[in-house]
Amino acid sequence: MSFTVFCLENYKVHRSLTGRQTAELFQRYGVFDYLREFYDVLHTTGYQYINHDIDSFLETRNAVFP
Repeated sequence: MSFTVFCLENYKVHRSLTGRQTAELFQRYGVFDYLREFYDVLHTTGYQYINHDIDSFLETRNAVFP
């Protein structure tokens, strides 16, 4: 859970979103599931890599940003 919050908070700043906007974006496009599934790999990287990875993940899903 703390890793998910870490990712959400860092991504929020990265994209200049509110916490609510980021949580809704993560929920709508399955980012929370992605973070849980790939925790073993992602938690060993830095926040910049994780932000880039989330950007790529959302791009493949044609995410619409608030």
